[in-house]
Amino acid sequence: MHQVNIHEAKTLPPKRVKIATVGEEVVIGKSGKPIAHLIPMTGKSVTRKKGPLKGKIRLSAEFGQPLPDEIIAFFVGGVQF
Repeated sequence: MHQVNIHEAKTLPPKRVKIATVGEEVVIGKSGKPIAHLIPMTGKSVTRKKGPLKGKIRLSAEFGQPLPDEIIAFFVGGVQF
């Protein structure tokens, strides 16, 4: 484990990232206290399956129709409650 202060972490980021990519943890500290860990990513990213809700969601016939004037006026500040 490497411990560096925040100033060193800001001035030498490529070196710190390289250390983390080989599997070592880098601890970034401020005033001698740890505030962050820089660790390598592990595992593969998950690919999401498309379409699990296909056929289960139905939209109203009103979806996509223009809004009534009183609702538009409310959003643009023409109506006060």
